[in-house]
Amino acid sequence: MNEKELKTIDASGRTLGRIASEVAVSLMGKNDAKFERHVYSGFPVKVVNASKIRITSRKLTEIKHKRYSGSPGGLRVISAKETVEKKGYPELLRLAIYHMLPGNKLRREMMKNLKIEK
Repeated sequence: MNEKELKTIDASGRTLGRIASEVAVSLMGKNDAKFERHVYSGFPVKVVNASKIRITSRKLTEIKHKRYSGSPGGLRVISAKETVEKKGYPELLRLAIYHMLPGNKLRREMMKNLKIEK
């Protein structure tokens, strides 16, 4: 099987959702004529300048992420502001892309083909 070429996306000055949707479409392979839903046919994607994303402070407080440990009472709701403080903008972008991908067995394989640089 021939190697697919890497698609590079510059995130500087662009909004979080627009970058995430463009990356998700490329990872799924929907912009390719040979798209098949049940087979991974996407492209590896590299996002550069992830720390230069344009996002407002209001949006940082509105966005919420959930984590569940599996035990009773183990649900944690974290705001995007906390995520940025602890792990930075690349993690915020990674979570946005993750939730835009279909929740099937191919999601992990698609995420393996994503590289995010600060």
